[in-house]
Amino acid sequence: MKLLERFFEYVSFDTQSDENTGLTPSTPGQLIFMRHLAAELEQIGLEEVEVDDNGYLMATLPANTDVSCPVVGFIAHVDTSPDFTAKHVKPQLVKCYDGKDIALDAEANIYLKPNEFPELKQYIGQDIVTTDGHSLLGADDKAGVVEIITAMEHLLAHPEIKHGKIRVGFTPDEEIGQGADKFNVEKFGADFAYTLDGGEIGELEFENFNAAVAKVTVHGRNVHPGYARGKMRNSMRIANQFIGMLPRHETPEHTDDYEGFYHLMSFNGDVEKTELVFIIRDFKSDRFADRKKEMSHLTNKINAEFGPGTMEVELRDQYYNMREKIEPVMYIVDLAQKAMEEAGVAPIIRPIRGGTDGARLSYMGLPTPNLFAGGHNFHGRFEFVPVQSMQKAVDVIVLIANLASSISKA
Repeated sequence: MKLLERFFEYVSFDTQSDENTGLTPSTPGQLIFMRHLAAELEQIGLEEVEVDDNGYLMATLPANTDVSCPVVGFIAHVDTSPDFTAKHVKPQLVKCYDGKDIALDAEANIYLKPNEFPELKQYIGQDIVTTDGHSLLGADDKAGVVEIITAMEHLLAHPEIKHGKIRVGFTPDEEIGQGADKFNVEKFGADFAYTLDGGEIGELEFENFNAAVAKVTVHGRNVHPGYARGKMRNSMRIANQFIGMLPRHETPEHTDDYEGFYHLMSFNGDVEKTELVFIIRDFKSDRFADRKKEMSHLTNKINAEFGPGTMEVELRDQYYNMREKIEPVMYIVDLAQKAMEEAGVAPIIRPIRGGTDGARLSYMGLPTPNLFAGGHNFHGRFEFVPVQSMQKAVDVIVLIANLASSISKA
Protein backbone atom coordinates (compact mmCIF):
# COMPACT_ATOMS: atom_id res chain seq x y z
CA MET A 1 0.00 0.00 0.00
CA LYS A 2 1.38 3.42 -0.90
CA LEU A 3 2.09 5.97 1.82
CA LEU A 4 -0.55 8.47 0.68
CA GLU A 5 -3.24 5.84 0.22
CA ARG A 6 -2.52 4.57 3.71
CA PHE A 7 -2.71 8.07 5.19
CA PHE A 8 -6.05 8.82 3.53
CA GLU A 9 -7.43 5.57 4.93
CA TYR A 10 -6.16 6.17 8.46
CA VAL A 11 -7.56 9.69 8.85
CA SER A 12 -11.02 8.35 7.98
CA PHE A 13 -11.13 6.62 11.39
CA ASP A 14 -12.67 8.75 14.13
CA THR A 15 -10.19 8.39 17.00
CA GLN A 16 -10.73 11.53 19.07
CA SER A 17 -9.86 10.96 22.70
CA ASP A 18 -12.07 12.13 25.58
CA GLU A 19 -10.72 12.90 29.03
CA ASN A 20 -14.16 12.57 30.63
CA THR A 21 -14.86 8.87 30.07
CA GLY A 22 -12.41 7.42 32.60
CA LEU A 23 -11.72 4.55 30.20
CA THR A 24 -8.57 3.31 28.44
CA PRO A 25 -8.75 3.81 25.56
CA SER A 26 -11.04 6.71 26.27
CA THR A 27 -13.12 6.22 23.10
CA PRO A 28 -14.15 3.08 21.20
CA GLY A 29 -12.92 4.41 17.84
CA GLN A 30 -9.33 4.13 19.01
CA LEU A 31 -9.69 0.42 19.75
CA ILE A 32 -11.37 -0.16 16.39
CA PHE A 33 -8.46 1.55 14.67
CA MET A 34 -5.86 -0.36 16.72
CA ARG A 35 -7.40 -3.66 15.65
CA HIS A 36 -7.34 -2.51 12.04
CA LEU A 37 -3.65 -1.66 12.39
CA ALA A 38 -2.89 -4.99 14.06
CA ALA A 39 -4.41 -6.87 11.11
CA GLU A 40 -2.37 -4.77 8.71
CA LEU A 41 0.88 -5.34 10.60
CA GLU A 42 0.29 -9.09 10.52
CA GLN A 43 -0.52 -8.90 6.82
CA ILE A 44 2.75 -7.14 5.94
CA GLY A 45 4.74 -9.66 7.98
CA LEU A 46 5.44 -8.31 11.46
CA GLU A 47 5.49 -10.75 14.36
CA GLU A 48 4.28 -10.73 17.98
CA VAL A 49 1.43 -8.42 17.03
CA GLU A 50 -0.80 -7.79 20.02
CA VAL A 51 -3.44 -5.28 21.11
CA ASP A 52 -3.85 -5.45 24.89
CA ASP A 53 -6.99 -4.82 26.93
CA ASN A 54 -6.13 -1.12 27.24
CA GLY A 55 -5.75 -0.60 23.51
CA TYR A 56 -1.94 -0.53 23.30
CA LEU A 57 -0.58 -2.15 20.15
CA MET A 58 2.90 -3.68 20.02
CA ALA A 59 4.62 -5.64 17.27
CA THR A 60 8.07 -6.90 16.29
CA LEU A 61 10.21 -6.77 13.19
CA PRO A 62 12.80 -9.50 13.83
CA ALA A 63 16.47 -8.79 13.29
CA ASN A 64 18.00 -9.84 9.99
CA THR A 65 21.55 -9.76 11.32
CA ASP A 66 23.40 -11.87 13.87
CA VAL A 67 25.24 -8.83 15.25
CA SER A 68 24.41 -8.05 18.87
CA CYS A 69 22.90 -4.58 18.70
CA PRO A 70 20.29 -2.55 20.60
CA VAL A 71 16.57 -3.13 20.22
CA VAL A 72 15.09 0.08 18.78
CA GLY A 73 11.48 1.15 19.22
CA PHE A 74 9.31 3.44 17.11
CA ILE A 75 6.16 4.83 18.71
CA ALA A 76 3.19 6.95 17.62
CA HIS A 77 -0.23 7.70 19.05
CA VAL A 78 -3.49 6.97 17.26
CA ASP A 79 -5.82 9.45 18.95
CA THR A 80 -6.64 12.90 17.63
CA SER A 81 -7.24 16.02 19.67
CA PRO A 82 -10.60 16.49 21.40
CA ASP A 83 -10.22 20.26 20.87
CA PHE A 84 -11.58 20.27 17.32
CA THR A 85 -13.90 17.94 15.45
CA ALA A 86 -12.37 14.91 13.77
CA LYS A 87 -15.56 13.36 12.46
CA HIS A 88 -15.92 12.85 8.72
CA VAL A 89 -12.36 13.93 7.90
CA LYS A 90 -12.13 14.55 4.16
CA PRO A 91 -8.50 15.10 3.21
CA GLN A 92 -7.66 17.01 0.05
CA LEU A 93 -4.50 16.61 -2.01
CA VAL A 94 -2.95 19.74 -3.51
CA LYS A 95 -0.46 18.59 -6.12
CA CYS A 96 2.61 20.69 -6.90
CA TYR A 97 1.61 23.57 -4.60
CA ASP A 98 1.99 26.91 -6.42
CA GLY A 99 2.42 29.21 -3.41
CA LYS A 100 -1.07 30.72 -3.61
CA ASP A 101 -4.05 30.55 -1.26
CA ILE A 102 -5.49 27.05 -0.96
CA ALA A 103 -9.27 26.79 -1.04
CA LEU A 104 -10.34 24.40 1.70
CA ASP A 105 -14.00 25.28 1.13
CA ALA A 106 -14.43 28.17 -1.28
CA GLU A 107 -18.19 28.35 -0.75
CA ALA A 108 -17.68 28.79 2.99
CA ASN A 109 -14.79 31.20 2.35
CA ILE A 110 -12.29 28.99 4.18
CA TYR A 111 -8.78 29.34 2.77
CA LEU A 112 -5.32 28.24 3.87
CA LYS A 113 -3.28 31.37 3.15
CA PRO A 114 0.50 31.78 3.03
CA ASN A 115 0.24 35.33 4.40
CA GLU A 116 -1.33 33.82 7.54
CA PHE A 117 0.72 30.61 7.54
CA PRO A 118 4.06 31.59 5.94
CA GLU A 119 5.50 28.09 6.43
CA LEU A 120 3.51 27.09 3.35
CA LYS A 121 6.13 28.85 1.22
CA GLN A 122 8.64 26.14 2.20
CA TYR A 123 6.62 23.60 0.24
CA ILE A 124 6.14 25.25 -3.14
CA GLY A 125 6.34 22.54 -5.78
CA GLN A 126 5.48 19.79 -3.31
CA ASP A 127 2.25 17.84 -2.76
CA ILE A 128 0.29 18.93 0.32
CA VAL A 129 -2.57 17.19 2.12
CA THR A 130 -5.07 19.58 3.73
CA THR A 131 -8.47 19.39 5.39
CA ASP A 132 -11.72 20.41 3.72
CA GLY A 133 -12.00 23.22 6.25
CA HIS A 134 -14.50 21.52 8.53
CA SER A 135 -12.37 19.21 10.66
CA LEU A 136 -8.82 18.69 11.75
CA LEU A 137 -6.70 16.45 9.53
CA GLY A 138 -5.23 13.99 12.01
CA ALA A 139 -1.61 14.18 10.87
CA ASP A 140 -1.02 14.46 14.62
CA ASP A 141 -0.29 11.64 14.84
CA LYS A 142 -1.59 9.43 12.06
CA ALA A 143 1.26 10.71 9.91
CA GLY A 144 3.58 9.12 12.47
CA VAL A 145 1.61 5.86 12.36
CA VAL A 146 1.76 5.79 8.56
CA GLU A 147 5.48 6.52 8.52
CA ILE A 148 6.35 3.76 10.96
CA ILE A 149 4.26 1.11 9.19
CA THR A 150 5.52 2.16 5.77
CA ALA A 151 9.12 1.99 7.01
CA MET A 152 8.57 -1.51 8.42
CA GLU A 153 7.05 -2.60 5.12
CA HIS A 154 10.08 -1.20 3.28
CA LEU A 155 12.53 -3.04 5.54
CA LEU A 156 10.65 -6.30 5.03
CA ALA A 157 10.77 -5.80 1.27
CA HIS A 158 14.51 -5.02 1.35
CA PRO A 159 16.32 -7.63 3.43
CA GLU A 160 19.63 -6.28 2.15
CA ILE A 161 19.13 -3.38 4.61
CA LYS A 162 20.51 -4.83 7.81
CA HIS A 163 18.85 -4.06 11.13
CA GLY A 164 18.48 -5.44 14.61
CA LYS A 165 15.23 -6.27 16.35
CA ILE A 166 12.73 -3.44 16.05
CA ARG A 167 9.69 -2.90 18.22
CA VAL A 168 6.67 -0.92 17.08
CA GLY A 169 4.26 0.65 19.56
CA PHE A 170 1.02 2.55 19.05
CA THR A 171 -0.62 4.25 22.02
CA PRO A 172 -4.08 5.66 22.76
CA ASP A 173 -5.00 8.90 24.52
CA GLU A 174 -1.80 10.90 24.10
CA GLU A 175 -3.81 14.04 23.39
CA ILE A 176 -5.40 13.92 26.85
CA GLY A 177 -2.07 13.27 28.60
CA GLN A 178 -2.65 9.57 29.22
CA GLY A 179 -0.72 7.96 26.39
CA ALA A 180 1.96 6.47 28.61
CA ASP A 181 -0.27 5.64 31.57
CA LYS A 182 -0.51 1.92 30.84
CA PHE A 183 2.39 1.47 28.45
CA ASN A 184 4.31 -1.66 29.50
CA VAL A 185 7.96 -0.64 29.04
CA GLU A 186 9.28 -4.02 30.16
CA LYS A 187 7.06 -5.85 27.71
CA PHE A 188 8.00 -3.48 24.91
CA GLY A 189 11.60 -4.52 25.51
CA ALA A 190 13.43 -1.77 23.58
CA ASP A 191 16.74 -0.27 24.68
CA PHE A 192 15.63 3.12 23.40
CA ALA A 193 12.88 4.45 21.17
CA TYR A 194 11.70 7.40 19.13
CA THR A 195 8.26 8.94 18.96
CA LEU A 196 7.20 10.10 15.50
CA ASP A 197 5.14 12.97 16.86
CA GLY A 198 6.95 16.16 15.87
CA GLY A 199 6.01 18.87 13.43
CA GLU A 200 7.86 20.17 10.42
CA ILE A 201 10.46 18.18 8.54
CA GLY A 202 13.78 18.00 10.40
CA GLU A 203 12.53 18.43 13.94
CA LEU A 204 14.57 16.46 16.46
CA GLU A 205 13.63 17.06 20.06
CA PHE A 206 15.01 15.72 23.31
CA GLU A 207 13.80 18.34 25.78
CA ASN A 208 10.31 19.50 26.62
CA PHE A 209 8.35 21.42 29.20
CA ASN A 210 7.89 20.38 32.78
CA ALA A 211 4.12 20.44 33.07
CA ALA A 212 1.47 20.77 35.75
CA VAL A 213 -2.24 21.53 35.91
CA ALA A 214 -3.74 23.80 38.56
CA LYS A 215 -7.44 23.62 39.42
CA VAL A 216 -8.52 26.71 41.33
CA THR A 217 -11.85 26.94 43.15
CA VAL A 218 -13.20 30.24 44.51
CA HIS A 219 -16.05 30.13 47.03
CA GLY A 220 -18.33 33.16 47.14
CA ARG A 221 -21.44 34.27 49.01
CA ASN A 222 -24.60 35.37 47.27
CA VAL A 223 -26.87 37.99 48.82
CA HIS A 224 -29.64 40.05 47.23
CA PRO A 225 -27.70 42.77 45.35
CA GLY A 226 -29.85 45.51 46.85
CA TYR A 227 -28.72 44.57 50.35
CA ALA A 228 -25.27 43.16 49.59
CA ARG A 229 -22.99 45.79 51.08
CA GLY A 230 -20.46 44.12 53.35
CA LYS A 231 -22.09 40.74 52.85
CA MET A 232 -21.79 39.58 49.23
CA ARG A 233 -18.59 37.87 48.13
CA ASN A 234 -18.63 37.57 44.32
CA SER A 235 -16.48 34.57 43.41
CA MET A 236 -16.11 35.73 39.79
CA ARG A 237 -14.64 39.09 40.81
CA ILE A 238 -12.25 37.38 43.20
CA ALA A 239 -11.22 34.99 40.45
CA ASN A 240 -10.54 37.93 38.14
CA GLN A 241 -8.44 39.54 40.85
CA PHE A 242 -6.41 36.34 41.16
CA ILE A 243 -5.84 36.21 37.38
CA GLY A 244 -4.64 39.79 37.45
CA MET A 245 -2.08 38.95 40.14
CA LEU A 246 -0.28 36.52 37.83
CA PRO A 247 2.53 37.95 35.64
CA ARG A 248 0.79 39.62 32.71
CA HIS A 249 3.24 38.62 30.00
CA GLU A 250 3.99 35.09 31.17
CA THR A 251 1.27 33.59 28.98
CA PRO A 252 1.47 31.49 25.80
CA GLU A 253 0.76 34.44 23.52
CA HIS A 254 3.72 36.39 24.94
CA THR A 255 6.36 33.64 25.19
CA ASP A 256 8.52 31.42 22.98
CA ASP A 257 11.77 29.42 22.94
CA TYR A 258 12.68 28.49 26.53
CA GLU A 259 10.20 30.84 28.21
CA GLY A 260 7.59 29.28 30.47
CA PHE A 261 4.06 30.44 31.19
CA TYR A 262 0.79 30.23 33.08
CA HIS A 263 -2.14 29.46 30.76
CA LEU A 264 -5.76 29.94 31.79
CA MET A 265 -7.62 27.10 30.08
CA SER A 266 -11.14 27.59 31.40
CA PHE A 267 -13.24 29.93 33.57
CA ASN A 268 -16.65 28.79 34.78
CA GLY A 269 -18.59 30.42 37.53
CA ASP A 270 -21.30 32.49 39.15
CA VAL A 271 -21.47 34.55 42.32
CA GLU A 272 -21.37 31.53 44.61
CA LYS A 273 -18.60 29.53 42.99
CA THR A 274 -16.01 29.91 40.23
CA GLU A 275 -13.65 27.24 38.91
CA LEU A 276 -10.49 27.98 36.95
CA VAL A 277 -8.14 25.55 35.23
CA PHE A 278 -4.56 26.58 34.45
CA ILE A 279 -1.67 24.72 32.92
CA ILE A 280 1.82 25.62 34.12
CA ARG A 281 4.86 25.11 31.90
CA ASP A 282 8.62 25.65 32.21
CA PHE A 283 11.78 23.97 30.96
CA LYS A 284 13.86 24.55 34.09
CA SER A 285 12.90 22.45 37.09
CA ASP A 286 13.64 25.25 39.56
CA ARG A 287 11.49 27.76 37.66
CA PHE A 288 8.79 25.13 37.34
CA ALA A 289 8.80 24.67 41.11
CA ASP A 290 8.69 28.46 41.60
CA ARG A 291 5.64 28.77 39.36
CA LYS A 292 3.75 26.21 41.41
CA LYS A 293 4.78 27.96 44.63
CA GLU A 294 3.53 31.27 43.19
CA MET A 295 0.09 29.77 42.58
CA SER A 296 -0.06 28.67 46.21
CA HIS A 297 1.34 32.00 47.45
CA LEU A 298 -1.28 34.02 45.59
CA THR A 299 -4.00 31.71 46.87
CA ASN A 300 -2.85 32.47 50.41
CA LYS A 301 -2.97 36.21 49.67
CA ILE A 302 -6.55 35.91 48.43
CA ASN A 303 -7.52 33.99 51.56
CA ALA A 304 -5.82 36.59 53.76
CA GLU A 305 -7.94 39.31 52.15
CA PHE A 306 -11.31 37.55 51.84
CA GLY A 307 -11.18 34.96 54.59
CA PRO A 308 -9.87 31.41 55.07
CA GLY A 309 -11.16 28.89 52.55
CA THR A 310 -12.22 31.48 50.00
CA MET A 311 -9.83 29.99 47.43
CA GLU A 312 -8.40 26.51 47.04
CA VAL A 313 -5.79 25.34 44.54
CA GLU A 314 -5.12 21.74 43.55
CA LEU A 315 -1.79 21.21 41.75
CA ARG A 316 -0.95 18.05 39.80
CA ASP A 317 2.24 17.36 37.87
CA GLN A 318 1.67 15.96 34.37
CA TYR A 319 5.14 15.26 32.95
CA TYR A 320 8.76 16.38 33.18
CA ASN A 321 11.56 17.51 30.87
CA MET A 322 12.98 14.40 29.22
CA ARG A 323 16.39 16.04 28.79
CA GLU A 324 17.51 14.75 32.18
CA LYS A 325 16.98 11.17 31.00
CA ILE A 326 18.27 11.65 27.45
CA GLU A 327 21.59 13.36 28.23
CA PRO A 328 23.22 10.18 29.62
CA VAL A 329 22.47 8.43 26.29
CA MET A 330 22.96 11.30 23.85
CA TYR A 331 24.24 8.86 21.24
CA ILE A 332 20.59 8.10 20.40
CA VAL A 333 20.09 11.76 19.45
CA ASP A 334 23.33 11.69 17.45
CA LEU A 335 22.06 8.55 15.71
CA ALA A 336 18.86 10.28 14.64
CA GLN A 337 20.77 13.35 13.52
CA LYS A 338 23.08 11.24 11.37
CA ALA A 339 20.10 9.42 9.84
CA MET A 340 18.48 12.73 8.94
CA GLU A 341 21.64 14.03 7.33
CA GLU A 342 22.03 10.84 5.28
CA ALA A 343 18.40 11.21 4.19
CA GLY A 344 19.08 14.75 3.01
CA VAL A 345 17.12 16.34 5.87
CA ALA A 346 18.57 19.30 7.77
CA PRO A 347 18.12 18.56 11.51
CA ILE A 348 16.27 21.21 13.51
CA ILE A 349 17.16 20.57 17.13
CA ARG A 350 14.95 22.58 19.45
CA PRO A 351 12.85 22.13 22.58
CA ILE A 352 9.25 20.95 22.44
CA ARG A 353 6.93 23.62 23.77
CA GLY A 354 4.64 20.83 24.86
CA GLY A 355 5.04 17.16 25.60
CA THR A 356 4.97 13.75 23.97
CA ASP A 357 4.55 10.19 25.13
CA GLY A 358 8.34 10.11 24.97
CA ALA A 359 8.67 12.58 27.84
CA ARG A 360 6.90 10.24 30.23
CA LEU A 361 8.37 7.07 28.74
CA SER A 362 11.86 8.47 29.30
CA TYR A 363 11.08 8.70 33.02
CA MET A 364 9.65 5.17 32.92
CA GLY A 365 13.03 3.81 31.79
CA LEU A 366 12.72 4.04 28.00
CA PRO A 367 14.74 7.00 26.64
CA THR A 368 12.58 8.35 23.82
CA PRO A 369 13.45 11.49 21.81
CA ASN A 370 10.92 12.87 19.36
CA LEU A 371 11.23 12.97 15.55
CA PHE A 372 9.29 14.97 12.98
CA ALA A 373 6.15 13.55 11.43
CA GLY A 374 5.90 16.44 9.00
CA GLY A 375 2.64 18.18 9.83
CA HIS A 376 1.75 21.79 10.61
CA ASN A 377 -1.06 23.63 12.43
CA PHE A 378 -2.20 20.64 14.45
CA HIS A 379 -5.61 20.52 16.19
CA GLY A 380 -7.54 22.68 13.77
CA ARG A 381 -9.02 23.19 10.31
CA PHE A 382 -5.77 24.61 8.90
CA GLU A 383 -3.73 21.48 9.60
CA PHE A 384 -1.70 20.23 6.66
CA VAL A 385 1.15 17.84 5.89
CA PRO A 386 3.46 17.71 2.85
CA VAL A 387 3.64 14.25 1.31
CA GLN A 388 7.39 14.61 0.74
CA SER A 389 7.93 15.29 4.45
CA MET A 390 6.16 12.04 5.34
CA GLN A 391 8.31 10.14 2.86
CA LYS A 392 11.46 11.65 4.36
CA ALA A 393 10.31 10.51 7.79
CA VAL A 394 10.04 6.98 6.39
CA ASP A 395 13.59 7.28 5.05
CA VAL A 396 14.87 8.46 8.44
CA ILE A 397 13.25 5.53 10.26
CA VAL A 398 14.83 3.07 7.83
CA LEU A 399 18.24 4.70 8.25
CA ILE A 400 18.00 4.71 12.05
CA ALA A 401 17.20 1.00 11.98
CA ASN A 402 20.17 0.35 9.73
CA LEU A 403 22.63 2.59 11.59
CA ALA A 404 21.64 1.13 14.96
CA SER A 405 22.66 -2.32 13.74
CA SER A 406 26.30 -1.16 13.83
CA ILE A 407 26.12 -0.22 17.53
CA SER A 408 27.40 -2.86 19.91
CA LYS A 409 24.89 -3.58 22.64
CA ALA A 410 26.29 -2.77 26.04
